[in-house]
Amino acid sequence: MLAGCATRPLPRAERDGAQASVPANLELTPDATPRIEPIRAGGANKPYEALGRWYVPVLADLPMTESGLASWYGRKYHGRSTASGETYDMYAMTAAHPTMPLPSYARVRNPANGREVVVRVNDRGPFADGRVIDLSYTAALKLGVLGGVAPVEVRRITLSEIRAGLQPPAPVPIAAPVIDDPAPNDAAPGAGFWLQLGAFRARDGAAALQQRALRDADGIVPLVAVREEDSLFRVQAGPWATRAEAQAVAERLRERLGAEPLLVERR
Repeated sequence: MLAGCATRPLPRAERDGAQASVPANLELTPDATPRIEPIRAGGANKPYEALGRWYVPVLADLPMTESGLASWYGRKYHGRSTASGETYDMYAMTAAHPTMPLPSYARVRNPANGREVVVRVNDRGPFADGRVIDLSYTAALKLGVLGGVAPVEVRRITLSEIRAGLQPPAPVPIAAPVIDDPAPNDAAPGAGFWLQLGAFRARDGAAALQQRALRDADGIVPLVAVREEDSLFRVQAGPWATRAEAQAVAERLRERLGAEPLLVERR
């Protein structure tokens, strides 16, 4: 579910996640406060290789605006060294980025709920296709993305903006998808095996995932439906006649969407 980063990969069998007990009132943690921190060549800003791919960090003071998937990393890396040499604190407002200058500050927005945070980027990662930032546990909590990878908008705050005392500009919002069907549910799913891609308390989040699945999984799923069940909006792709057919497509959806599909049988 999560894509930890830090300075070196850990054994695949070691799972990441939250600690058994977490501090209270983390949602009240203040955002990172942008301050002038010079960009230095070398060290954490020199070209590096991760998982067989080379990355070249940007050294210029550029705004760097991106849209893509965010993940978060927690107890597996808590207390370890980040790429910048600092100690990773999963409860601080920090993040990792493959190529932003270290350190940097960035504003991250969750278009599904409109929440925004400012984080200090002090680590490298994530290295999975489609993912643009790895958040600390607290940053992910405040954005409402602890459930797994989720679409976000990211904008680096430049040193010139910090010097000028400007408020960090928000990323350009992504237009909310238009849903033609005003009913709470899409057409009733038929019998068979379905792959649940996500579940949301708000329909906007489900609609965003539905539209992304329709775009990125075009040609490999018959239908992507949103169903309201048990006070949740569930995004489900299908149907397939057999469990084996659904499981075969699930692997392809993992690659394309970065999601972990849940197999659901409807009778």
